[in-house]
Amino acid sequence: MKYRYGSHTVFNIQYHFVFVTKYRYQILKGDVGLKIRELIRQTCEAF
Repeated sequence: MKYRYGSHTVFNIQYHFVFVTKYRYQILKGDVGLKIRELIRQTCEAF
C-alpha cells in the first residue's frame, strides 16, 4: 500500500466508479467502454 503525503496529512485515496443511467441502459460498451477503461487504468497507474 502506497501512501501519499502532504504538508500536514497522510492519505491513500481509492476510487470506485459507478455509472447508473435511467432504465440502466449500457452506455459504456464497445469502443467507448474500452477507451474509458484504458484512460482510467492509465490515471490509476500515474498515481
